Amino acid sequence: MARDLIHNIVKNALINDGWNITHDPYPVKVGGFEMEIDLGAENLVAAEREGEKIAIEVKTFAGLSKVYDFHLAVGQFIDYRIALKTKEPERILYVGITDNVYEEVFELPFPQMVIKEINMKIIVVNPDLNTVIKWIK
Repeated sequence: MARDLIHNIVKNALINDGWNITHDPYPVKVGGFEMEIDLGAENLVAAEREGEKIAIEVKTFAGLSKVYDFHLAVGQFIDYRIALKTKEPERILYVGITDNVYEEVFELPFPQMVIKEINMKIIVVNPDLNTVIKWIK
């Protein structure tokens, strides 16, 4: 499976934020489908996140259409969240994007409506600093 251009940036930002990468990729087999979420991670350091498990689908938004890329991110988020409920319901799914993508796409009114409707969780990273700058839960 091809990795998104920002895969390692998101991975390094999570590591810098205190997360232990447990899967790269995180395989999910359910209902006759075999899927791979980009990353699985656990945080065993911060008290408020102790034992928290997450999975991250990394999205670059480098296609010809931001609308298509958004549709793809939404579809994958829904599919993977349903699959995780079956396999590991305590693991929380996030979409990992850059701060530029967040500002140019995810802050627009329609994407905000979709994010709210499907309860999409998002990790926003700064690609220059390899840091997580925002957790949207």
